[in-house]
Amino acid sequence: MSTQPDRYVPAAGRRAFTGAYDLVLATTMREQRWRPALVDRTLRDLPAGATVVDVGAGTGTLAIALAVARPDANVIAVDGDPDAQALARRKPGADRVDWRAGLAQSLPLPDASADRVVMSLLLHHLAPDAKRTALREAHRILRPGGQLHIADWGSPGDPLMRAAFLALQLIDGFAGTRDHAAGRLPSLIAQSGLTHVTTHTRLRTAWGRLELLSATRP
Repeated sequence: MSTQPDRYVPAAGRRAFTGAYDLVLATTMREQRWRPALVDRTLRDLPAGATVVDVGAGTGTLAIALAVARPDANVIAVDGDPDAQALARRKPGADRVDWRAGLAQSLPLPDASADRVVMSLLLHHLAPDAKRTALREAHRILRPGGQLHIADWGSPGDPLMRAAFLALQLIDGFAGTRDHAAGRLPSLIAQSGLTHVTTHTRLRTAWGRLELLSATRP
């Protein structure tokens, strides 16, 4: 995932951590609470044969879960990290997914080609300008009426979560996480032209408060 137009940040923030990413996610972030909820919201009312794009797909857990839950859907997983994609392609169910190399700021997809776009733990890796570009790209590839679904960090709700999120910021950097700490993500989504921005879930984790959000392309 990128903090510059032509660079990416690995899923775990640093390349050396990529192999441990799935384990850390499962053990510190209550993954079994929010991942199924994200899959359910993304696929809810999805038309038959629709296209779902997982942007910043990382090690592929979410993309594979989406494809397994809806075998009729065309699930496209886009990521700029070849190491993460190599891990993803070895997982059971990976053959159900269309894996593509690309960055969130310049998606390798045509205009109005997706019914759903999902960004899971992507946006906090991006610097402010790149974050805005990525959200505009989601708007561009969504069909009218299509939905964006996001799982990412929200403003810490108390001093304990603030301390936990500070630890994450020390790993992932302050430039990309500052908007999240300030609770600005919903307004950034709205600035991209998407409407009906809604926060559905707020969940305490070892790293701070995780939120699930959705928005719609008019």
